[in-house]
Amino acid sequence: QVQLVESGGGLVQPGGSLRLSCAASGIIFRNYAMGWYRQAPGKQRELVAVITKEGSTNYADSVGARFTISRDNAKNTVYLQMNSLKAEDTAVYYCNANHAIRLNIIYWGQGTQVTVSS
Repeated sequence: QVQLVESGGGLVQPGGSLRLSCAASGIIFRNYAMGWYRQAPGKQRELVAVITKEGSTNYADSVGARFTISRDNAKNTVYLQMNSLKAEDTAVYYCNANHAIRLNIIYWGQGTQVTVSS
């Protein structure tokens, strides 16, 4: 059974930082590109950041250099370090696993809420 379990969300003030984690089980982690998506109320889910199985990264323009995605293949975990958080970063953040070759194999976590508010 495949599981992606996110953690690390919560309430933070503008300008603050959070680190999200996503622990994967039931997959050969090193064979997957991992991503973070988010969905704000009334909006579509959007890509935040992605890291390939080789470690290359890509980010949405809206997060730029404020966010950093990383992975630890030994721990089957992907991270999202979020700095200089803004109110518009408020959303449910979802972890995504996409097989690097069989692109139709995609898994999602249950999401973790991030709220940026004073």
